[in-house]
Amino acid sequence: LKGYVATLTPEALTELRNMPEVKFVEQDGVVTINDQQSGAPWGLGRISSRNAVSNPATYFYDGSAGAGVKIFVVDTGIRTTHSEFGGRATWGANFAGDGQDYDGNGHGTHVSGTSAGATYGVAKKANLVAVKVLNAKGSGSNSGVISGINWVAEQHSSGNGGANGSVINMSLGGGYSEAVNSAAEAAVAAGVHLAVAAGNESTDACNKSPASANGVLSVAASDVNDNFASFSNYGSCTTIIGPGVNVLSAWNTGDSATKAISGTSMATPHAAGTLAYYLGLSSTSYTPAALISKVVDASTPDAINNIPDSATPNKMLYN
Repeated sequence: LKGYVATLTPEALTELRNMPEVKFVEQDGVVTINDQQSGAPWGLGRISSRNAVSNPATYFYDGSAGAGVKIFVVDTGIRTTHSEFGGRATWGANFAGDGQDYDGNGHGTHVSGTSAGATYGVAKKANLVAVKVLNAKGSGSNSGVISGINWVAEQHSSGNGGANGSVINMSLGGGYSEAVNSAAEAAVAAGVHLAVAAGNESTDACNKSPASANGVLSVAASDVNDNFASFSNYGSCTTIIGPGVNVLSAWNTGDSATKAISGTSMATPHAAGTLAYYLGLSSTSYTPAALISKVVDASTPDAINNIPDSATPNKMLYN
């Protein structure tokens, strides 16, 4: 290849592109090490493979691994001292109304481990922020969830998001709520990327919030055999399918504790981590809509069996 590297003004670039001797001009890019993790949970292996995998599996990923991105985990809190997080997890805010700034349930720590844990996580260099909206029993109020979403949007808009972008993981949901959907949509309008659980009632996700909000990545679940999870919600309001059955990740009972659980809650952090992964990988900033399009375009089509509804996009998450 005959060529050269130069720093050009816009005028010089235009002149260069118009020269008959020049075949093409492209912006210089960043090249990084491609990493792989042997013995990884099957979900990580599945999102880096076009085909079904065994458990454990091998996870292939770029070494950028979500660096510079903040994932705000709107959930039960995070055990920030867990060894999976290596100092990358911090406490943000508590809207659960319990006055307990820790994860008394385990759910939030688990999804944090899947999105960005060192062993169990998709985006292993992303930072995590606990936004507690659910108590130790795993329940909370719509008003608390809305407060949590608003707090993240304010953090992002005031420059306290990630240098390469801000992602919300919402592995929660309830009945249809225009107020919850409006809060989620406002966060998207502010530039925050949202991954939300489709829900676990084996029903239409369009009847659930925030799964039915516009502009969010709504995540259904599959198992290791590439079957649609029997509990997963479905329908046109879902966007993508992610690994959600028997997912191993961090737990709240100790700094090295783990647990395997199932749910669209487990599929969602695979997607949130993938959003962070793409944000850290690129020198280009994405709008939420553009990044969702990228995730959908990169997905593996027609990979999942036994989907109960023809309106459900058969798109398997891929990094």
